[in-house]
Amino acid sequence: MRKILLPLLLLLPLHSHADGLPDLGDISQTMVSPQMERQIGEQSMLRIRASESYLDDPELTDYINQLGARLVANSSEPSQPFEFFIINDSGINAFAMPGGFVGVNTGLLLLAQNESELASVLGHEVSHVTQHHLARMVSGQKYDSLAAMATMAVAILAARNNPQAASAAIVGAQGGMMQRQLDFTREHEKEADRFGISILEKSGFDTRAMPLFFERMQKATQILETNAPSYLRTHPITTERIADVDGRVQQIPFKLVPDSLEFQLMRARVHALQDAPRDAVAYFNGALGEQRFGNPIAQRYGLVISLVRDKQDALATQEFATLYKQAPHNATIEALAGQIKQLNHDKDTLSFYRKTFKQFPTHHALIYDYAEALIDAKQYPEAAKLLDAQVNINGNDPRLYELQARNYTALNRHQEAHHVLSYYQILHGNLRGAIEQLELAKLSGNDYYQLSTIETELKQYREIMDAQRSKKK
Repeated sequence: MRKILLPLLLLLPLHSHADGLPDLGDISQTMVSPQMERQIGEQSMLRIRASESYLDDPELTDYINQLGARLVANSSEPSQPFEFFIINDSGINAFAMPGGFVGVNTGLLLLAQNESELASVLGHEVSHVTQHHLARMVSGQKYDSLAAMATMAVAILAARNNPQAASAAIVGAQGGMMQRQLDFTREHEKEADRFGISILEKSGFDTRAMPLFFERMQKATQILETNAPSYLRTHPITTERIADVDGRVQQIPFKLVPDSLEFQLMRARVHALQDAPRDAVAYFNGALGEQRFGNPIAQRYGLVISLVRDKQDALATQEFATLYKQAPHNATIEALAGQIKQLNHDKDTLSFYRKTFKQFPTHHALIYDYAEALIDAKQYPEAAKLLDAQVNINGNDPRLYELQARNYTALNRHQEAHHVLSYYQILHGNLRGAIEQLELAKLSGNDYYQLSTIETELKQYREIMDAQRSKKK
């Protein structure tokens, strides 16, 4: 079993010589180091993954990370690690966290009329990270632990992403300091715009999409220069800022850039998942019937998902047959093909997954569905081999641990099942839940190596919990 990659340092005080940890100095006097930025971001993500707004959809997550990676490769720091994630929120926004974590609201995906517009916002957020704007915000205060700094980072997220809920988060992170820090964002926005335009151009997108989309966001969010407290403005979009961006892009030759099919598929997917199933079916039937707008492949893809959600399995299978004839060879369409096969209990489901996985070995929806199909077919050794290999590739994927636990339980390997569930709990920021799973693992088997590892982790987690309790007193 591969030990979880998540650093325990994320959960420990920063300067505690007695614990053998490095003294990283007084961060009020220095910039936060890139390593600390990443650790702040990782701990912040523990809280975000545990929230109801975090959308754990492998198709959307794969797409936004592929698009993001294309932009990062043309940034000023192409080696900076990034993780892009989706927030299930109709608000029009995206936001950057320290260390390369970038959140994208589903509302932003729907408002963007083309892929260049979406890329323009992501390029802007990438620039916030590569220019270390978030690090500047948190570096000016005295915080003695990564947990406290992560609290400030999450509060910045709240202020940027949800002004209505931000005030409580800001109070929890020492509101006066937060307000002064967020006041700096006007200068940061201009710098992120400038670097974002460069990223957009180098990545092959239409740079004119940036001022056009900013103008549409300004209208959609109804943010006016005179009516919102500065610390609650999400990327303050002013007329002056739009004019500045427009002036810059006018100097770049116009380039017509077609949208990728994936962009169209993901917009349809958001509609299909967010709307009530019956309403989504009506929407996509109407779009296909009128044939006036949108991509018909994406619309039918959305229709199939909506029909499955509405439990119209026979009609979903029929519509998918039409889609499969029209669609190019595509990982997202193939993943849906596997789901339709599972829905209909096709005898060739496993052979389909074995073949398709070889063609698209990094597509997460296929990986998860393949593992589930193996478990459902009681092919437990093969499932174990697949999941072990994937955990070795990405030891911080909670869904892999959840699937491993199901497979271990089916194999009556209960000690290992509880052990991997402790990793699942840690990755969702649930330290108490992780300790409970490790205690159950101790009682569920007598493998010496496993017990030794479990005891070590239990000791570490209990020390962390004791330290957290003492800090609250």
